[in-house]
Amino acid sequence: MKTQTTFSVRTYECDSYGHVNNAVYLNYLEFARMDYLKQIGFDYEGFVRAGFFIFVSHVDIHYKSSARFGDVLTILSEPIKFGAVSGTIRQVVQNNAGVVCAEAFVTWASVNSASFRPSKIPDEFVVSGLKPDSV
Repeated sequence: MKTQTTFSVRTYECDSYGHVNNAVYLNYLEFARMDYLKQIGFDYEGFVRAGFFIFVSHVDIHYKSSARFGDVLTILSEPIKFGAVSGTIRQVVQNNAGVVCAEAFVTWASVNSASFRPSKIPDEFVVSGLKPDSV
């Protein structure tokens, strides 16, 4: 399942060159991933109450074009890999003209909140939107 999250660039997210600072994209991606989980019906609060967390273990980001103050950005998020403990989500940041500003592949892992060790996602939390369409 592919979702989209839309928002506007704020002044404080821009650097001295007038474009969004590269580090800010990580915040954008996190915001969009949490929105993605909400849109697919993943009970994140219940997941945490059950004793689990989702940690990001790797981000591979490619910057393509600058985003600037006032741009309306849309982040498309879709799973491309899903396993019992981890997965990868592809996220594409586009501006209001449809130009790709960045593309990222974010690998995440489910961990037990007591031990911080990788842990299988309990079946009751596995919703179809976590899996790529091909699965």
